[in-house]
Amino acid sequence: MTTKKIEKGSSEIFNQPAGLFTLFFTELWERFSFYGMRAILVLYLVSDSHLENPGLGWSNSDAIWLYGWYTALVYLACIPGGIIADKYLTNKKAVAVGGTLLCLGHLSLALKTYFFFYFGLSLIILGVGLLKPSISSLVGSLYEKNDLRRDQGFTIFYIGINIGAFLASIVVGYVGENFGWHYGFSLAGFGMIIGQICFLTGHKNIKVNEQKYFKLNFDTKFSKVETDRIKLIILASIILIIFWASFEQAGGLLNLYAYQKTDRFIPYLNFEVPASWFQSINPLLIILLGFAISSFWLNVQKTRQSLSMLKMSVGIMIMGLGFVFMAFASNEADIFGKSQMYWLVFAYLFHTVGELCASPVALSFITKLSPKQFVASVMGIYFAAIGIGNKIAGLIGQYSEKLGEKTIFISITLVCTLVGITVIFFQKKLNKLAHNADN
Repeated sequence: MTTKKIEKGSSEIFNQPAGLFTLFFTELWERFSFYGMRAILVLYLVSDSHLENPGLGWSNSDAIWLYGWYTALVYLACIPGGIIADKYLTNKKAVAVGGTLLCLGHLSLALKTYFFFYFGLSLIILGVGLLKPSISSLVGSLYEKNDLRRDQGFTIFYIGINIGAFLASIVVGYVGENFGWHYGFSLAGFGMIIGQICFLTGHKNIKVNEQKYFKLNFDTKFSKVETDRIKLIILASIILIIFWASFEQAGGLLNLYAYQKTDRFIPYLNFEVPASWFQSINPLLIILLGFAISSFWLNVQKTRQSLSMLKMSVGIMIMGLGFVFMAFASNEADIFGKSQMYWLVFAYLFHTVGELCASPVALSFITKLSPKQFVASVMGIYFAAIGIGNKIAGLIGQYSEKLGEKTIFISITLVCTLVGITVIFFQKKLNKLAHNADN
């Protein structure tokens, strides 16, 4: 196994670079703020404006429309954000500036006016655009290109994301639904402030050699190997668009399904489970299953190389199968008015296993394939794929009112299965474009 030499002044924790854990806690709290707001945004939009805890009273279709555009722009902003980080800032400075914008954006949502609502969403879009590609690039830069710890490092980082997402869904979701939506938005803002403090106090642990490449031969001419690898990144991103268009039903269509069509009452406890709590199932399962699935693939990798495309194809198929359970739930709701909670639990279980096979692997894979001077810029392409996927997810959610939820759920399963099989069929040709970067 190739390991990164420990440079003077650097250190390791649990056989991983110490800087990984600074980034781990930074991203944990950044995702606490993002997923906390995400858990209640659609619910806030559709809640009646005359209730004790008033929302904006929008229709389901309008709420999913805004959610789709917002989540799309958040990730599409990573393209200019990555370019700005590579050409004019460093990744560290981009994370610091992006984090500041996120603090201001989330706190703006706590104010009860339309102006600050849209102003806050705009600042969050800009903040994520700067922070997201750069913080992922910093994780990749902690490792040599062939260090087998890289994938596991990204999985650890990914678990940090989901600890934040889990806590956010429980805490922000409960406060937002029971005490006031704007109190929930405030909590998300304070979470981002903690994340910013974590980064500013621990950034010295991140031992990377960052330069402003536009002052040092910012060369846009690529070799054939680099060109092939960029082609593979684009192809992988197209696959991931389909993955995220399906997966991101969680924040829109599935969130509304839990809120409106799921029997959430537990009679023995005389308690109704908040709809936003179902958003915590996915991150909780990632925390519980992350190391096991990472270790499984690490063992497979010892006997077989070039696994990244295979992992992504397996991941999209497993995730797609999760919607079979939602088809059963929809059928039950048609008969009895509402469906049982366990259908959502089973769906999120399959979504989680699929995500663990595909998403952290994609992050790691892209940092391996990217030309060194353009890592954050190319990472922006990956996050743009997530953004396009989120927009398509919103469109799918809107059409569910016309086509019916059951039709949507079955269609997602079929498309994901077809895409996964196609990738496996062309796997050898795709791996040639990597030029051994995945070995």
